[in-house]
Amino acid sequence: MRTFVRCFVVLLSALVVQAFPYSLFAQSAGASGTVNVSVTDASGAVIPGATVIIENPVSGLNRKATTDASGNSQFTNLPLNPYHLSVMMTGFAAQSQDVSVRSTVPQAVKIALQIGTASTTVTVTGSDLIEDTSSLHTDLDRGLFQKVPLESQSSGLSSLVTMATPGVAADSNGLFHGLGDHASNSFAVDGQDITDQQSKVFSNQLPSNAVQSIEVISGAPPAEYGDKTSLIINVTTRSGQGITRPTGSITSSYGTFGATTESFDLSYGQQNWGNFLEADGLNTSRFLDPPEFKVFHDRGNEENFFDRIDRTLSAQDSVHLNLNYSRSWFQNPNSYDNLNVQNVISGGATDNPVIGTVGDTDQKSKIETFNIAPLYTRVLNANSVFNFGPYIRKDSYNYYPSADPLADRGPANLQTSSIEQNRTLTNAGVHSDISWTKGINTAKAGARYEQTILRENDALGIVDPTYNSPCVDANGNPVAGYSATNECPVAANPDYIAVLGPYDITRGGNYYHWFGHTDVKELALYVEDQIKAGNWLFNLGIRGDMYNGLTKASQAEPRLGTAYTIKQTNTVLRASYARTLETPFNENLVLSSLGCGNDVLSPLLLCSSGVATTMQPGYKNEFHAGLQQAFGKNLVISGDYIWKYTHNAFDFSVLGNTPITFPIDWHNSKIPGFALRADVPDFHHLSAYVVMSSVAARFFPPQVAGAGATVGQSGYPFRIDHDERYNETTHVQYLIPGKHSPWVGFNWRFDSGLVAGSVPCYNPDSNDPNTACGDTSITLADGRPGVDLSSLTNDEEFEAGLTCDGVKATPTSGFTECDAAGLTSKLVKIPAPGTGDNDKNPPRIASRNLFDLSVGQDNLFNGDRYKWSLKLTGTNITNKYALYNFLSTFSGTHYVSPRAMTAELGFHF
Repeated sequence: MRTFVRCFVVLLSALVVQAFPYSLFAQSAGASGTVNVSVTDASGAVIPGATVIIENPVSGLNRKATTDASGNSQFTNLPLNPYHLSVMMTGFAAQSQDVSVRSTVPQAVKIALQIGTASTTVTVTGSDLIEDTSSLHTDLDRGLFQKVPLESQSSGLSSLVTMATPGVAADSNGLFHGLGDHASNSFAVDGQDITDQQSKVFSNQLPSNAVQSIEVISGAPPAEYGDKTSLIINVTTRSGQGITRPTGSITSSYGTFGATTESFDLSYGQQNWGNFLEADGLNTSRFLDPPEFKVFHDRGNEENFFDRIDRTLSAQDSVHLNLNYSRSWFQNPNSYDNLNVQNVISGGATDNPVIGTVGDTDQKSKIETFNIAPLYTRVLNANSVFNFGPYIRKDSYNYYPSADPLADRGPANLQTSSIEQNRTLTNAGVHSDISWTKGINTAKAGARYEQTILRENDALGIVDPTYNSPCVDANGNPVAGYSATNECPVAANPDYIAVLGPYDITRGGNYYHWFGHTDVKELALYVEDQIKAGNWLFNLGIRGDMYNGLTKASQAEPRLGTAYTIKQTNTVLRASYARTLETPFNENLVLSSLGCGNDVLSPLLLCSSGVATTMQPGYKNEFHAGLQQAFGKNLVISGDYIWKYTHNAFDFSVLGNTPITFPIDWHNSKIPGFALRADVPDFHHLSAYVVMSSVAARFFPPQVAGAGATVGQSGYPFRIDHDERYNETTHVQYLIPGKHSPWVGFNWRFDSGLVAGSVPCYNPDSNDPNTACGDTSITLADGRPGVDLSSLTNDEEFEAGLTCDGVKATPTSGFTECDAAGLTSKLVKIPAPGTGDNDKNPPRIASRNLFDLSVGQDNLFNGDRYKWSLKLTGTNITNKYALYNFLSTFSGTHYVSPRAMTAELGFHF
């Protein structure tokens, strides 16, 4: 590792010295490419006014330019993909050629037109649909995803990735799990890596209206990517450079749940500069996915501001700057158990406490996020480009308890404490790279250093009068009242924890305040080369990661891939391998790492004895093998088989009935599966794609670090709660023929259901050492097999849709037990008696089919300069009554959204 570092530093220093005399803060987007096109006639004379079209039929990218007086045109801000380039001019025969943009090094393309009959059409062949790359990935351009109906307005980017990428399991609140790992995803926004979680309960993500294109890498990651690599989401933002007249849009929408949105964007610039500005706002009464299908106490709003500035300083130097600020405020959704909460009104420390209604739970959150990311680009010569980009990003998360903390009391299995939190995550660093292309080689060397400053302020107070009661009754059950064990009229509670006494709010105590902090330092160095040799392509790379947080780790990580193209059949065969350093999640890292060493926090966090207090980084080995096959010019299929092994596999646990989650660390995980995508780029005005996958998420005890272990203590493997056997999304877009005809977009999403380990079932431990149902298996008084339901409240039984012998649970009435054969549900899948197994047949959420539809007209009045648009969107149009999860250790219980209708009116100029 040290030899690798020394060699890398020598190489990078030599090239940086060459670039250093120039302006330090100049730049352009460092993760996109440029194609410069020069058009001449057969004699070499330049041709001005020629039409140049560059397109990728699979991603949907299609751009048009006109050559200037010198016969030149330029395409910038291009995602790294293959393209089909066509040139047309009156009096000349059209010319086409393929251009592969593999690097940020600008490409020069010279095209000589021959005298002939002009053509106004672009011919796409099967070879234009395939890509000789060793990694499975999905490409989406704005022209394609603008018409995909999305459920989550406040997490549009996450929703788009979920709906369009194979191998992604959908979860609540905009969360998604890529290829069997929990939220192990990286967002690379114009070259800036963001590896912290980007869902609406962790951070405010980039607004989808600011996105020009997305590439989602599902295969083995190249060496330039590290840390969280199950999915690499490369985002190229919109730019105003080259847009010589002000261009933009103003949109407004209104829909179900009182959801209103307002959005404005403006692009403007010249050949050497440009600015893109976007601002939007959302207000809705269903901001998060609640634990009830009926929506209440779920208001929220969000505001986004994004600005991208581009400036070309010279033929060699350019600058690029991203500015982003987002704010969200939302209520924590209530369940029926959070209404008219019963708790101590007075006399909590006496022998006769008064219990009554203290009101409804009223917990809220606020998240503020800002990001500043400049980038300087220096074209060193015709074959190499240097990028240098510092950045700073900060997430500030505030969680507010109810005004009366006693109203925060929830079911004993969920909420025993009132919790307050103020957490900040500041990520500052720099990334730099040099790209070089020559002949068969496309190489890149880079470095990334960042420091993540974590500050966690937490306050917890006990609000359940029986959670830490000093006294018990004659049956050993904790009772309310009393403040010390020597006051007990019957017996002292043997499980009483005296250190918690001062923080029992039901007995006159106060909040316990805890402050945790650390600075996580990470350094990464990498070298990679893409070698094109005939029909073969080789990706060779090595990465070195050094992690210095609460613990230290370093690792050398080889990245290897190969692809072979069979041109006669338009087939690409590929295989790849990657080793990655797995680092702990940053969200509440200090609380989870050090909290179990604290006498007050340890019981409140449900810490287990023998579990380390500090999480250690681990490693992952992953293998991929796949193919891509084009059938004519209208269909292309791409798929991978996946196998991953992770030592020290990370997951999350949730703190009570709150959005506050913290990482935990298991001994290892094994993840096999497949991912498949099929595209119909354009067939008589119709385009479509299908993504499908089956990915297991098998975790192996013991829990080695972190707080709050709840499952997997038998020593046998189990399926984590984001494991899903199968999911599929089909999307179809159709432009109805005709001058003023609308377009239609349709989604069908099928999910077989995430694991729901808290669902009660029958399978005694004596029959199966890895049973999923041991704690709930009982024998009824008449000798029949039974299921104990006493750990669930009536409302929780209702949320799970439980029916006992034909009688349905309601929010106010349920069952304490039921015969195993008579316990059924349409919302969760209960294993048949005697068949439950945490690994092979765990309880799951019932499978669901969701359908979304959108209809729109992009130019209502056939305007030229000014256009009006109208779009109608319906999500879950059949009003499917279904769950995302039930009492998940990570995210609790959440329902999918009921049917929601939205109308959007836009003005475009």
